Amino acid sequence: MLNSIFYKSVFKNFAFLVLRVFTGSLLIHHGFEKLNDINNFADAFVRPLHLPFPITLSYVAAGSEIGGSWLLILGLGTRLGAAAILGTMSVAIYHAIVTSGFNIYLLELLALYFASAFSIILLGPGMFSADYLIKEILKTRLHFITSIFNNDPSNKLLLPSNSELNKSIKQKKSFEFPFSSFLS
Repeated sequence: MLNSIFYKSVFKNFAFLVLRVFTGSLLIHHGFEKLNDINNFADAFVRPLHLPFPITLSYVAAGSEIGGSWLLILGLGTRLGAAAILGTMSVAIYHAIVTSGFNIYLLELLALYFASAFSIILLGPGMFSADYLIKEILKTRLHFITSIFNNDPSNKLLLPSNSELNKSIKQKKSFEFPFSSFLS
């Protein structure tokens, strides 16, 4: 019974949703803070690393945090948004180590954002995301899409039959409520 409660994919997918939304929601304000005083950010964080074009790179860092956070929150282009955040966090961790050594108080938040973005890249967005909806729509509309491009709806070589599509959709939608054993 505990296996049916704790190991259902809906809970795993809900955990992905929580990870995405919290990471994006908590990180987005850092990008807006950078935009509030971009020259100060460039002087404090980019120039000490001797990177070229500090103002431009400051805008890139702010944009990746804001854009990546929105992509995580919406679940649209999730891995791309997480990769943008991962890149920014990598540079931020490098900056923290170079300027202050292994100071745990500076590194802990950066490491948590890094780990969250890395986990999202590896695990994906989960079922509660725009990416998943787009993938499912494209899978169920395969017949329609291929008929548009082929201009020949009678082409059966590449297309599954409607009964096969309905069967695969029913198999995908078979969700069992975790406490259903108590209800019957």
